[in-house]
Amino acid sequence: MNKRIDLYPAHTGWMVQSDFDGTISLLDVTDTLLTRFGMPGWQELEDAWERGEIGSRECMKGQVALLDMSEDELRAHLDGIEIDPGFADFVAVAHAHGIKVQVVSDGIDYAIRHVLARHGLGHLDVIANRLVGAGERRWHLESPWASARCQRASGNCKCERLVEQQGDALRVLYVGDSTSDFCVSHKADLVLAKYKLIGHCEAHGIAHVPFETFTEATALLEKIALGLETHA
Repeated sequence: MNKRIDLYPAHTGWMVQSDFDGTISLLDVTDTLLTRFGMPGWQELEDAWERGEIGSRECMKGQVALLDMSEDELRAHLDGIEIDPGFADFVAVAHAHGIKVQVVSDGIDYAIRHVLARHGLGHLDVIANRLVGAGERRWHLESPWASARCQRASGNCKCERLVEQQGDALRVLYVGDSTSDFCVSHKADLVLAKYKLIGHCEAHGIAHVPFETFTEATALLEKIALGLETHA
């Protein structure tokens, strides 16, 4: 059953935190890199993560170490990654209402920044794992946003990133799609959910609005900015 959500008045501060892979981008960028450039062993790490034997930080670190690609090959691959066609308008509407948009991902910062810049969105704040060159065709992953308290043992603890913003007296609209967004959805003031995240929010009674494209998300954002009500 849908439940009514009364949004906060327009003068109350809001900001947006959004996942990247599969939410802003149409594909999971790390998966496409592993499929194209990954050496044997990366799928075994993925399977171990899915079984809950290792955290996403350990999984990603091991997988990135198995990437065999030059920087030119990396950039050329990223040039083919598309994002939701409505995301740029979503960002523009948010900024017009004084709402900050922050990309918070357990993915790879280099990939996210490159893809966003190619779509004219290089000004967005990105918090993600750090890709570092380790040779002509080798890479390793650093996780400056990891936390020993993270329940998912992620490279970037999205829950801590969200609570940091709420500590500045902001309300956070979180946008996500999958398992990496499950924990943080419990802490957000309101969730925009697609794919697997919809079922998780429904199962746990989390205030959310399902969406498929950022064109739909923009209409909701306008209502939030104006302090109107919606349903979830």
